[in-house]
Amino acid sequence: MVTTVAVAGARGRLGSLVCDVVDELPGFELVARLGSASDPQEGAAARILVDVSHPDASPAIVERALEHGQRVIVGTSGWSAERLESLRERVRMTPGAGVIVVPNFSLGSVLGTTLARIAAPYFDAIEVIEAHHPGKVDSPSGTAVRTAELMAEARQDRPVEAPFAEQPARGQLVSGIPVHSLRLAGVVAKQEVRFGGSGEVLTVTHDTHSNEAYRAGVRAALEAATTAEGLTVGLDRVLGIGA
Repeated sequence: MVTTVAVAGARGRLGSLVCDVVDELPGFELVARLGSASDPQEGAAARILVDVSHPDASPAIVERALEHGQRVIVGTSGWSAERLESLRERVRMTPGAGVIVVPNFSLGSVLGTTLARIAAPYFDAIEVIEAHHPGKVDSPSGTAVRTAELMAEARQDRPVEAPFAEQPARGQLVSGIPVHSLRLAGVVAKQEVRFGGSGEVLTVTHDTHSNEAYRAGVRAALEAATTAEGLTVGLDRVLGIGA
């Protein structure tokens, strides 16, 4: 049985890659490439809707997909903890609904965040530096937000040392952890999590050199979406390495 897929944001960098992966993946068929000018009903018959559009458009796209009874994969940034909680309630009220939210499809990035979560309880000084290409419209990145939230959770909300955090140059606090965002030509994606301790610094770094890094994660999310129920947040949960 073939699983049909529609992609919202199909003309973007990640959207184009998702379309390629669907075309190459046995058992899946791409039936709609959706853009901002597409009819909202186009692609409504697809079994899975992959949203890699824009943070402002994403909530409405996901809501329409749930109304159509579609399984959903969300690869769009901007899904904060508060927004995810609302989505969790929406999914809970929809029998049979399945939504997978993936802040980053890179396997290396997911493992980097997992390592940062493991280290977080052992250091009181933690800062995140993330860099992306100039075309990325949101900051901090969804990956950085997710990493900070997971580290705070691992620390059981024990405060992080962040002196002078009220100064703009100190970055944006996410779950009490300073996050610094860079937007630079020549960069695809990079994240560093730095942990400061007495006489030492631990750095967990991940570099993405091309969008090819996302292929394996996209495949894993598509295969998981065929049977997923409820709300799943993070590729780590899809891969079975989440906390």
